[in-house]
Amino acid sequence: MSGFRALVTGATGTTGSRVAAGARSAGAEVRTASRHGSDVDFDWHDRGTWPAALEGCDRAYLVPPAGLVVAPLMVPFIELARRNGVERLVLLGNSVFPMGGPGVGAVHQALAEGGPDDFVVLRPSWFMQNVTGKHYLARMVRDEDRIVTATGEGRVGFVDADDIAAVAVHALLDEKRPATELVLTGPEALSYRRVAQVVGAARGRPVAFESVTPAELVERLARTYPLPFAQALAELDAVIAAGAEDRVTPDVKRVTGRPPRSFEQFAAAAFWSAG
Repeated sequence: MSGFRALVTGATGTTGSRVAAGARSAGAEVRTASRHGSDVDFDWHDRGTWPAALEGCDRAYLVPPAGLVVAPLMVPFIELARRNGVERLVLLGNSVFPMGGPGVGAVHQALAEGGPDDFVVLRPSWFMQNVTGKHYLARMVRDEDRIVTATGEGRVGFVDADDIAAVAVHALLDEKRPATELVLTGPEALSYRRVAQVVGAARGRPVAFESVTPAELVERLARTYPLPFAQALAELDAVIAAGAEDRVTPDVKRVTGRPPRSFEQFAAAAFWSAG
């Protein structure tokens, strides 16, 4: 895997930073792009930043902007990338929205309809990193020693961002792309009750699990977030409660040749290193 110049958008983010590092390690020339702190300044909302980001690149990793209505921003960029000789586009989607669905699902459909099979869409499940860093679940763990969700006993195939990035590097750089769509999960589906138990054990201090209704979760989250965002988060919890994310797939191992990291392994490393 070498000889390519890869554009990595969202390069200071959870997956983008890992993809950039992995692609460089694999021998590719990498151009990082984000609003601040990258090789080039890049903003999905500013088309003037697009040409410099794409110049000379033949592969691109696309991290959608925040929000649900992303196709009007991303589809014109994809069209420009194809006109400028980008041979493969790797889109970070999610397990919730399939091709043709809302949000990034509309971008997925545009990729499929707009040209040859020069694309790969990654559809990861919930990130294991949601219980660390700046995510609201991580803040609950740190500040309140509990996880509050409207997921009930619904389960999620949590996936490590390192595994997502490893798949993305193969999708970007392998001569033969692995597939047009990959649903990425960890090795097992876990309820948030189980997540709380694992995190508590790893950090050496119990983490309580509290199940609430979607309406109660909206009320709680709206103290911190705008109401539409709080409602969207609660709706995602309802999707989990209904069982839509209760699955595991073989795609990480199939692409990378190694099994995905378990949540127990992730938590042990994350909370040990955090002290």
